[in-house]
Amino acid sequence: MAAVDASAEGPAGAVAEVTAPQPDTPAVSGLLAGDPMALGLPVFIAGSAALGLTLAGMVPGSPLGAPLAIIMAATGLGLSVATAWAIAVGQSAVASVFGIFAGFWLSFAALVLGLSHNWFALPAASVTRTVELFLLVWFIVVAMLTLSTLRLPAAYTALFALVALALLLVLLGTSQASTGLTKTGGVVVLIFAALGVYLYFGTASLATGGASVPLGKPLLRR
Repeated sequence: MAAVDASAEGPAGAVAEVTAPQPDTPAVSGLLAGDPMALGLPVFIAGSAALGLTLAGMVPGSPLGAPLAIIMAATGLGLSVATAWAIAVGQSAVASVFGIFAGFWLSFAALVLGLSHNWFALPAASVTRTVELFLLVWFIVVAMLTLSTLRLPAAYTALFALVALALLLVLLGTSQASTGLTKTGGVVVLIFAALGVYLYFGTASLATGGASVPLGKPLLRR
C-alpha cells in the first residue's frame, strides 16, 4: 500500500509516495530514479517569474503574450516531462501536482494565443467573460489542491495557497477592470515564485548530499 509521507522534511519525502518494498518487485533502475522536483521546480519558477513580472507592469501595456515563450517552451513542456518522470518512479502525488500545473500553464498559453488570433471566434463582448471563466476554474482547482496538501509540510500548502490568492486577485482585477488588483496579483505571483526558489534549494541540497531546508509542520496531522 502506497502512502504519502507527510512527516519527512525533504521535498521528495514530503510529496513523493513511499512504497513498501516487495520481494518480487524489481528495483527501479538508475535511469528511472531521482527526484522529479529537481526539474519541475525550476521550470515552475521560470514561468511564475515571467508571468508575475508581466502582471506587475514590467512590459509596457502588460501584454500577456510577453511571457509566452518561457511559459510554453520551458514551463509547460518542462512540467510535462517532470510529470512523466514522477509517474515513472511511482510518485503519484508529485505527478498530480506537476500535471495540474502543466495543464494550467499550457491552457494559459492556449487562451492567450487563441484570444490574440481569434481562434475561438468569440464576439468582443465575450472576451472578458472567457478570461474570467479561465481564472475561476483554475482558482477552484488550485484551492482544491491547497486543501488536499494539509498533511504535507506547511511550505507546500503555503505555495498553493499563494497561487490560489494570485488567481483570485487577477480574477477580481479582470472583472472590475482594476489595474491595481492585477498588479497586486503579479506581486503575489512573484512571492510564490520566491517560495519555489526556497523549495528548490532544499531539493538541490538533498540531490548533492546535504540536508533539506526546513519546510514547516503539516497543518493537518491526521
